[in-house]
Amino acid sequence: MALQYKVNSQRPIQYYGGQGQLVRLDANQFQRAIVRAHSVIDQIAKFEVNIFEILGMRNLSAFVGELYAASLIKEMNGDYIKNPHQDGYPDLLLMDKPGLSLYQKLSKNGQLRDKSPFSPFQNGGIEIKATCGSVPTPERCRRLGLEEKPDIGDQRIAVLTGYDWKAHHRETNNLAGILWDFIDNAPRIVAVFFSSRLTTENWGAIVQPREGGGRTTSVSIMTRVGVKVMYEDWVAVIKSDNRYIDFLNNHNRGSIL
Repeated sequence: MALQYKVNSQRPIQYYGGQGQLVRLDANQFQRAIVRAHSVIDQIAKFEVNIFEILGMRNLSAFVGELYAASLIKEMNGDYIKNPHQDGYPDLLLMDKPGLSLYQKLSKNGQLRDKSPFSPFQNGGIEIKATCGSVPTPERCRRLGLEEKPDIGDQRIAVLTGYDWKAHHRETNNLAGILWDFIDNAPRIVAVFFSSRLTTENWGAIVQPREGGGRTTSVSIMTRVGVKVMYEDWVAVIKSDNRYIDFLNNHNRGSIL
């Protein structure tokens, strides 16, 4: 069954590029990128081995974000390219006239493999982050009537307790935030948000990795206020299953969807 989405066509989606230029976006492009990403996921789901299980939840969430980024580039008709440095930001570089001129200059100077020109890219662009949200502990899940905590392939919406996004610095803005879940055992994007209104106060204090800990890089977690800002700037949300809209509204104490 094809998933149906409600698209926010009423609110302008826009941000300012690095040269102060106003950049306008089309909500339908964000929605079509979801369809494009799901088409790739459908092909992966046909493999003889379960790629989703091989990746594991953390890598799978990163993969969903990267896949959506690549799909959005396809829908943007050459206006964006992927940041050539794996640690650069934003993820998608704005290739309007100033951006293209800057990129060509960097290419001519042999700097496309350097980190500094792309962290950040002076002309700006779009940052993309994905999350599948949070679920209760195994004990709490059992109290809710589940035999165990949802695993890879299990739909999570019935026990979802919250969601947020993580960044390596507190200046992250112009953010396309993705919320995804498993539907029919495959990852599906259930909501996309875009906000250019985020500030450093919408990101928590940076947590540094501790020796012997699981994290290898520093991380800042979006605050509840930041999540509410993203919620208010929603772009597309699944309407085939009302539980997602209800969850978003209840979690953010709103009724905009």
